[in-house]
Amino acid sequence: MSKQINVALIGNPNTGKTSVFNALTGLNQKVGNYPGITVEKKEGVCKLPRGVKAHILDLPGTYSLNASSLDENVVIELLLNKNDKNFPDVAVVVSDVEHLKRNLLLFTQIKDLEIPAILVINMSDRMAYKGISLDVAYLEKMLKTKIALVSTRKKQGVEELKELIANYRELSMEPCLNASEIDPEYFDGLRKAFPGQLLYKLWLVITQDVNFGKTDRNEIDPVADFKTKSKSELKRLQQKETIRRYQFINDTLKVGQTIDLNAAKDLSIKLDRILTHKVWGYVVFAILLLLMFQAIFSWSEPFMNVIDDAFASLSDVVSGLLPEGKLNDLISQGIVPGIGGVVIFVPQIAMLFLFIAILEETGYMSRVVFLMDKTMRRFGLSGKSVVPLISGNACAIPAIMATRNIENWKERLITILVTPLSVCSARLPVYTILISLIVPETKIFGLINSQALALLGMYVLGIVLAIGAAIILNKIIKMKGKSYFVVEMPTYKLPLLKNVAYTVLEKTKAFVINAGKIILAVSIILWFLATHGGKTFSNAETIIDERATALNLSEHERDTELASFQLENSYIGMMGKAIEPVIKPLGYDWKIGIAIITSFAAREVFVGTLATIYSVENAEDEGTIRSRMASATFAGTGEKVFTVATGVSLLLFYAIALQCAATVAIVRKETNSWKWPLIQLIGLGVMAYLFALIGFSIFK
Repeated sequence: MSKQINVALIGNPNTGKTSVFNALTGLNQKVGNYPGITVEKKEGVCKLPRGVKAHILDLPGTYSLNASSLDENVVIELLLNKNDKNFPDVAVVVSDVEHLKRNLLLFTQIKDLEIPAILVINMSDRMAYKGISLDVAYLEKMLKTKIALVSTRKKQGVEELKELIANYRELSMEPCLNASEIDPEYFDGLRKAFPGQLLYKLWLVITQDVNFGKTDRNEIDPVADFKTKSKSELKRLQQKETIRRYQFINDTLKVGQTIDLNAAKDLSIKLDRILTHKVWGYVVFAILLLLMFQAIFSWSEPFMNVIDDAFASLSDVVSGLLPEGKLNDLISQGIVPGIGGVVIFVPQIAMLFLFIAILEETGYMSRVVFLMDKTMRRFGLSGKSVVPLISGNACAIPAIMATRNIENWKERLITILVTPLSVCSARLPVYTILISLIVPETKIFGLINSQALALLGMYVLGIVLAIGAAIILNKIIKMKGKSYFVVEMPTYKLPLLKNVAYTVLEKTKAFVINAGKIILAVSIILWFLATHGGKTFSNAETIIDERATALNLSEHERDTELASFQLENSYIGMMGKAIEPVIKPLGYDWKIGIAIITSFAAREVFVGTLATIYSVENAEDEGTIRSRMASATFAGTGEKVFTVATGVSLLLFYAIALQCAATVAIVRKETNSWKWPLIQLIGLGVMAYLFALIGFSIFK
């Protein structure tokens, strides 16, 4: 078998690079971060003809090798470092048939680095639809490469691409044009000062600091005979280089590409008139959001009921099969209910990721970004802030990472600080169970679920809070700077089911595994704290037996009284009682207080914690977590715990509070300081308490 070859998948954003990656690797892929930085990388293995294996690295989208963000810098660092273990044997540059002119700028730069390069022209099935025809032979001759026409949607051209990758040694490494002609005298001096070095690589090393600021790249040692240029002169030469490349691309496409607009059948312009309209655009967006929340509540309900009943039955089965003792209690009252408290929400989480994936695949998400740009700028945010705020509906962590594309530091910082107010998927279990407890399930106009409307209201509240916080921060934070918003409108297309399925599967799996590990650990700790205690706990049976005799309690009443007494006097009960005075004004009992503390590990732990606590307290009760919470009462008064006032208070608290240790860590990493994450943590915590107090007071 031949040795494994390294393949770098490179391209502009929205060229279908992910689709090509999925088509090449199938399920043989993994997602992680580059060492030391928070830029995501995707890797996969592809089987090529004649037994050759390829290690495919899907690099972040970049428009050129003139870096303006950390994502683009990752691409350049790899292409300039031959000692990197992932340095490509061949670069596969993915372009879009509709934006070939813009995409070829990056391709011509990579060719100048003398790396074997294959040009993939993706979405080739749309050529007839757009009235485009290509002279592939002429383009291959001018670009000095091999071209693969690919349509991942129709599964065309993928095998031909694999064949080209396997035969990468046959590719020409000759550049498309001579970049040194932009200033022959300067490049001559560069060549003489550094003989034996690749000229264009030297040029990129010299100019990248102009574009991106400080990097870890080694500087070129000064040479006596070589006189460098000022930053402004280097910038002028970069612009001259870009103009020269586009002149070459234009000349090439004049012959190699023909566009007959009369033959085109494009509906994009008509759709954009509606979807980006200053009125109808917002109406359509609101309808889509309402449809999404209707699906999250109504369509996923049958699956949730099955899971809820299954875990309740599993606890009973485990309790009946295992001999009585600590192990039985740990599994039936701790682990099973705790994990069940998360798994029950898998249908809703999957539904959420399904909608987000479809919006991205169709090209609609970019229209939302464009639509919201002018609105965002009024509040001190960049148009690019919309991407983190929207992706924050899935998870705040990758959303905060996405702020790296915002060049202006003030706008980026404000976006980082307000993004956790977006309704992430971890809040969904909390919102769902609370809304199901306090909002009656009715149909409005016979179609719209009232609980879905309530959930939509929480998402709208998150947006309003984020905008309000941004306005305040924009006034407080004094930093100068201005940035310009550029967004690309990708072509509308039907979502590729394979890509949507991959996204939903991977994101849901990540949610379950990440949340599951935390909740498993928390459930075991909680079970121990809830089933052990001090002297009063140890004497619980004697105390309750005396009380049962005095009050003439039945055996069932005695067991219920014992479970409540033990829980109240356990270690976790003592912790809850200690913080109860602080949270009582919000309408919470000590059990909710414990859930709030433990959910700092991750918001969704709130439900798992209550599931564990109520399972320990009601070990004989075969009801589900929701029924146990609905029947919970305050000790002594018999009043319901989860009233409308308490539910509203909790919803407001979780809408604002930064109950996520991982988010604190990522903000620390992205801001390179503990100052901002601590301000964010304390500020949102105080704000959450005040809003929860006001909400409880109003609805009490």
